[in-house]
Formats: sequence, structure tokens, C-alpha cells
Amino acid sequence: MERTMRVVIVGCGLIGKKRFAALPKDALLVGAVDPVPGRARSLTDLVPGAQALEDYREAFKALRADVAFVATTNDHLVPASLAAIQAGCHLLVEKPAARSARELDDLRLAAKAQGRVVAVGFNHRYHRAFRKARELFELNELGPLMFVRARYGHGGRIGYDREWRADPVRAGGGELLDQGVHLIDLARWFFGDFSTVRGTIGTFFWDMQVEDNGFLHLETTDGKIAWLHASCTEWKNLFSFELYGRNAKLHIEGLGGSYGIERLSFYKMLPAMGPPETTIWEYPGEDDSWQVEVADFISKIRQPDSHRNLASLDDAMAALRVVNQVYRLKKSI
Repeated sequence: MERTMRVVIVGCGLIGKKRFAALPKDALLVGAVDPVPGRARSLTDLVPGAQALEDYREAFKALRADVAFVATTNDHLVPASLAAIQAGCHLLVEKPAARSARELDDLRLAAKAQGRVVAVGFNHRYHRAFRKARELFELNELGPLMFVRARYGHGGRIGYDREWRADPVRAGGGELLDQGVHLIDLARWFFGDFSTVRGTIGTFFWDMQVEDNGFLHLETTDGKIAWLHASCTEWKNLFSFELYGRNAKLHIEGLGGSYGIERLSFYKMLPAMGPPETTIWEYPGEDDSWQVEVADFISKIRQPDSHRNLASLDDAMAALRVVNQVYRLKKSI
């Protein structure tokens, strides 16, 4: 029987709570960390013996942990992750993993030196529609890929421009960095690296120093194109990811909740062309992506060589390089 993994969660807001709820039976919370009084206790009160702390440095000194989940604001992602790695923990850090690709250099070196498994929480890979889409892709049902068109947007809320995501120091960027990295990661997951990056950002509505919209045109060396738009002026929450091959098209819509029912449509081109053969899968039930991703992470720790869909630090660095390049392009105008 496998030994129980001892877990510390750093950052006990919405995502930290999701990670806690997704822990498998062979993982035990021994500590939770959050500077806001009461947040850490909201988790540790559910687990006898677990400790609530306010400083992650002290937490890793005090607790003997195997695994750390880091779900802080962007400015603390790398420092908290480094503390976890240096304490000997395997790590799952939430996207975008850092404010810039350069910030990840020290973390990557530390992970390699310590021999730790490090995953980045690009959780959208684990939504049921994307798991099915990946299966169809790996079966070559689409044929050679051509391009992807994707949109991801929400409408914010009163006071959104005064939250930490609107602070360029704490967040490192705006909507392109916040939700746009999901689209970049998903496009790379199917296409591979992008050699050409074009795009722009704008702040059209919100009174803040970071962008509320990001627009990308990305190309691979063999001519595949990703056309991506991330927005927090969408008003009605939207997720749409269309993947086009020479033989078929996949369309993922919705993420559940306010984004609408998660749905995958498979449009298969017929020899005579015309209207395609259409198959639709709908996933109205509870989102299980968090449980599946955490299970994959724990399994990878136990069996490092097995095939996983987990995003790595290299994946995060590639997505951040795209974002950073667009920011530099905007500054040079």
C-alpha cells in the first residue's frame, strides 16, 4: 500500500479550496497557509491535527510535507514555490506560475536540483470536453491540423478594477496573463510551440493600469495559426475553442456554471463535403477536472515515467513568453 502523501496548501481562497476538495484518499492535509485570518482555518478545521499558519516560510520549516499546492496572488507564486521546493516538496503551482517567464528560471533550476515533480495548474486541460477532444486528436480523427480560433471572456464585477488582478505589480499583467494563458496553453497542447507572435492589448472599459482585452495571432513554423481573444469586457461569460483539421472540426463551448453547459461538438467532413456528420457530447454534471488533475499529479509523483496531461514549468514558460512578447510589442509602439 502506498504511503499517504502529506500536503500543504498555500493560498486558501477559491482555488486553494478547490485543491483541498480534490485531494484523494491517499493525501492528507497537514497544513494550510494564508495571510488572511480565518481562511487557512476554514480548511484545517476539517482535518484533525492540521495546522493553520500565515507565513509559508514558517510553514515549510514547521511541517514535514511531501506535496505543496501553491494558489497565491501572482507576486507570491514563485517565492512560495521556491520555499516548497527547497523544503523537499513536490509542487503544483497555479497558472500562470509567475508574472513573467524570467521569474521561472530559479524555480526550474531548484526543481531540477531537488529532483522534484513540478506541475502547473492549467486546469482547462482536464475539463471533460477537452479530455474527449484530446482523445479524438490522438486518434487522428481531425487529420492534419490547420488553425484554432478561441475566445474566453467574463464581465468582471463591481470593484473589479480595484482588486489585486488590476495591480500591475501584484498581478504582472491583465486579462492576457490571467485568462489568456489558458488559451495559449491549450493551443500549444495541440499545435506545439509558436515561432511567430503578433498581438496587442487594450484597456477599453476598466479604470486600471493593466489590459482588459488581449488579442493574439500566433503561428507555428509549419504555418498553423492560433487566433485568440481574452476579455474581461464580455459581459456574458463566454468560452469557445474551435480546432480545425483537414478532416474535421472540434468545438468546445462552456465551462459549466455561468459559462454554460460544457459541450464538445465533432464535425466530420464527408467525402462529398456539404453538411458534416455531427456528434455532440454534453457534460452537465459536476466539474471533475480538479479531481482528475490532482490524481494525475499524485500519480506522476509515484510513477514519474508514465504519460500524463499535466502542464509543466516548460509549458508555463512557453505561454508566458508569448504574453511577455505581446507586452513588449505594445510598449514599443
